Amino acid sequence: MGIKISLNVNGKAVTREVETGTLLVHFLRDDLRLTGTHVGCDTAQCGACTVHLDGVAVKSCSVLAVQAAGHDVTTIEGVARKDGTLHPMQAAFKECHGLQCGFCTPGMVMSAIDLVEHHDCSSEQLIRESLEGNMCRCTGYHNIVRAVQTGAKAMTA
Repeated sequence: MGIKISLNVNGKAVTREVETGTLLVHFLRDDLRLTGTHVGCDTAQCGACTVHLDGVAVKSCSVLAVQAAGHDVTTIEGVARKDGTLHPMQAAFKECHGLQCGFCTPGMVMSAIDLVEHHDCSSEQLIRESLEGNMCRCTGYHNIVRAVQTGAKAMTA
């Protein structure tokens, strides 16, 4: 038996019926076809599913869709400008080669945006510690840290 929920996703009002146990990550991917939010571990360990819920980064595999009812959700698809211009953090990841296979990148970008919006990102150590909940199996994180530093400068300029 489903329950009807309404929320805003990437600035658009959405109303759908969902099963009460549906995870937000599956709602976004399967119901709304926003496949930039990745399913990595389903245990809130890897960060591939990170989205913003009311402006705060959350791992959408640990949030039920019904818990997001009445709230604002932003996915990686919602951070670029309407004209297609990349968000400064997306552009920084591209410029600094902060990705390889790209699987973790949407979650990394969403976490990095949250980090910059809520903290002073002048310290490499703070960036590394703040991204501990986002796993990348391809890189040594050096370029990811550079990308966050570059993105932070562009976001705060």
